[in-house]
Parts: sequence; C-alpha cells; structure tokens
Amino acid sequence: MDLLAQVLVNGILLGGLYAVMALGLALVWGVLNIVNLAHGAFIMLGGYLAWHLYHLAGIDPFLGLPIVAVVMFALGYGVQRGLLNLIVRAPMFNTLLITFGLEVVLTYCAQLAFSADFRTINPPYVGTNFSIGPVVLPMARVAAFAKALALTLGMWLFLLRTRLGRAIRATAQNLVAARLYGVEPRHLYAVTFGLGIALAGMSGALYGTVSQVNPYIGASLTAKSFAISIIGGLDNPLGVLVGGLFLGIVESLTMLYIGPTYADVASFGILVLVLVVRPSGLLGKAA
Repeated sequence: MDLLAQVLVNGILLGGLYAVMALGLALVWGVLNIVNLAHGAFIMLGGYLAWHLYHLAGIDPFLGLPIVAVVMFALGYGVQRGLLNLIVRAPMFNTLLITFGLEVVLTYCAQLAFSADFRTINPPYVGTNFSIGPVVLPMARVAAFAKALALTLGMWLFLLRTRLGRAIRATAQNLVAARLYGVEPRHLYAVTFGLGIALAGMSGALYGTVSQVNPYIGASLTAKSFAISIIGGLDNPLGVLVGGLFLGIVESLTMLYIGPTYADVASFGILVLVLVVRPSGLLGKAA
C-alpha cells in the first residue's frame, strides 16, 4: 500500500505539470482552430530559456517564470502575426503542415544553438525531500506542481472574469457575434497564440526542474498535450487540469504494474477510449 500511495502521488505531481503543458495547446486550438504541432518545441525553448536565466544570470527557475512568460509571449505574438495569421482560416491540413515545419525548424535551430546535450535546472533545493507518512515528496516536484496548478486556475479565472478573457471565449464560440461586439480578430488571435506560447514556455521552465531538456523532447510533449486536451475537453481549462492529472496517474500506475515501456501505450489507449465514449472530453460540453 505504501508503494501504491507513493506512485499515486507521483502521478498527481506529474499530471499537474502535464496539465499546464496542454493548456496552451488547448487554448490555441479552441480559439484559432489550429492544432499547433510546434507546441512541444516552444515548451523546449522555455526550458532552455529558464536554464540560461539560472546558469548565466543566477535567476531561480520559479522566480524567472514571469521573464520566460514575457519573452515567449512576444515570440508567440510575432509568429502568429507574421506567419500563422496568413493561414488562420485555411484548411486544417495547411495549418498542420505549417506548424510541423515550424517544429522542425525550431528543433534544428535549438540543436545548432544549444547542442544535443541533456540539460537540467538544478537549484540547491532540487535534492530536498520531505515526508508525509510513508509518502516522500520531492521539493522541486511539489513546487512545480503548485506553480502549474496556480497557472491553470489563473488562466481559468482570466477567461471567466476579465474583459480580454471573455473576448477570447466569445471569439472561440462565435466569431461573427464577436465582430459585432467590436472584437478585432487578428489582434485577438495573436494575443491568444502569445498566451498559449507563454504557457508552453513556463511549463518548459517547470519541466526543466524535474526532468531533462534537449532539442528533441518537443514531439513527445506535443503528443501528450494533444492527448490531454482531447481527454479533458478543449473548452474548459479545468477539464485540461483533470485530463493532465488523469494521464499522470494512468502513466504512473502503468509503470508500476506493467512496465515503463507501456506508459505511452496506456496514455493513448485512454485517448482512443475517450474519443469513442465521450468525444467532447471528460469535462467538455457534449454536443
């Protein structure tokens, strides 16, 4: 039972990080109808940015999250206005090709700039653990989970309570009606994409404190983010949180009872099951 409790806690901590990774993808997909295949590459860039802030400027990765967010938002805003805005209403196949090409470019640029070496962000407290009964909690993972949870809940409140958030939701639900209320779509699309990339970058910074960053992690993180967005539901940030926690627990239990090799198999098996039983996601609005 002690081992099971430890595995479940590890799954919850991992799932919180997965959720904030997927949140940016779900936001962009839900508003712009773009499945951003370069999403994982932006997560990777956020990890490298946090690594450099820590090792070159001595800025703690958690304290450096606002800097990462601002830089990644500016990058995302520019990419959307300069590139993706040209194909925002194009068939989805076109957007998939563009974002896939962007992912390849970002990956190889990162390899040229940073090499293919694995890098981790290791502030002094990374090796610190504390215990609650039989369960051991790594300080870095708990801090990353807390930040991820705060970001997810903050985005939910932003979309519900702020004027800009309501404009984003209105555009996602009915573009024509949003135009009638004075929403300027091109700027709003760029802001939304910038927010999605800012979330991706911050999740990459958090990921770098609990795992290793290299130029090739993007594809697998995009796939996980896609699965979580579908499982939780695109139209609800809390659904993405539930999807992330659910996937983290499933992966941890699979690694315990079957083996690490089958963790991804279980994750995407759950994705297929959700698509068959409830295509709108666990907390998405049923059609």
